[in-house]
Amino acid sequence: MISAPLRSSVGSALRSAAASSKRAPVSRSMATLSDEKRLPAKFGGKYTVTLVPGDGIGKEVAESVKEVFDALKVPVQWEQYDVSGETTGGDDLFQQAMESLKRNKVGLKGILYTPVEGHNSWNVAMRQQLDIYASVVVCKSLPGFKTRHDNVDFAIIRENTEGEYSGLEHASYPGVVESLKVSTRTKAERIARFAFDFAVKNNRKKVTCVHKANIMKLGDGLFLNTCRRVAEQEYGHTGIKFEAMIVDNTAMQLVSKPQQFDVMVMPNLYGTICANIGSALVGGPGITPGCNFGREYALFEPGCRHVGKDIMGTNKANPTALILSATMMLRHLGLESQANLIAGATYDLVKEGKIRTADLGGNSTTTDFTQGLIKKLL
Repeated sequence: MISAPLRSSVGSALRSAAASSKRAPVSRSMATLSDEKRLPAKFGGKYTVTLVPGDGIGKEVAESVKEVFDALKVPVQWEQYDVSGETTGGDDLFQQAMESLKRNKVGLKGILYTPVEGHNSWNVAMRQQLDIYASVVVCKSLPGFKTRHDNVDFAIIRENTEGEYSGLEHASYPGVVESLKVSTRTKAERIARFAFDFAVKNNRKKVTCVHKANIMKLGDGLFLNTCRRVAEQEYGHTGIKFEAMIVDNTAMQLVSKPQQFDVMVMPNLYGTICANIGSALVGGPGITPGCNFGREYALFEPGCRHVGKDIMGTNKANPTALILSATMMLRHLGLESQANLIAGATYDLVKEGKIRTADLGGNSTTTDFTQGLIKKLL
């Protein structure tokens, strides 16, 4: 078995960061930060969780999660909504899923397709309507799986609700489009505190603010200056180092020396780009878990947001990312023992190398991986 810190995958520390700060350092792990008062209620000994499998490979990997949970008798029951971004007229089903999330307070989802022309992103709409403001993606080298860089271990904290994703665009004149980037001090403070709370809880040593304030002096300048002030005035006593890095340099540094990063905090657009780079560094979208937190709601989904349309229906998808995201969800619900079992067995299966899907250089199917994981658990 691998070490407990790796098995814990974004576990119980993330819960408190959404609500408070200035925690005492603990041994290094990857956490969930959750206020116990905001956890959903159990009914009949089970938690009810909203499940949105998503598009592309979503239903296949969601089925893997359900099979693993059933095999281990995890006390979770699903409210499933097969929302799709590829079809028109799905607004009613999307709203039903939103009502379910509001009721259950916890959700597990795949990635919903967003067309270039057509409706706005439902992924973004979920985050904005529920104020799920903090995205967390942990990019960590997997034991037994060799990549170009060794010992990668950093967390990307992304502000989820404003910036370029505000969705405020208009044509001011034929052939001229204005797209508004919204930045507020309140939300910059909130995500900065979340990032430092995450660092404190997980015994991380450094927070890097990623920005483009040399060009966007007001918008990104506000974000950078707010993060710096929070670091100095509210977290100076923690000993956590604060640094700032321009986003284009960040991209270069990520692919050349990723080991220098620990916790990274950034606005919305930079976060989605850096999360994709980070995922590629450790093995790709099939293995990178993620989660999103607000004060009331938590939504767990793969950290690298690709629908995988090219392998949809071929039984080739790697379910690891959604399975590990589901273990983060279990920690959020306080189901630590089941989370540890599933995460540990998943990492061990990857480490052994006998069952690997095509994205990791093997020829095993989604079904092979799922059944191999269940065999390890039972």
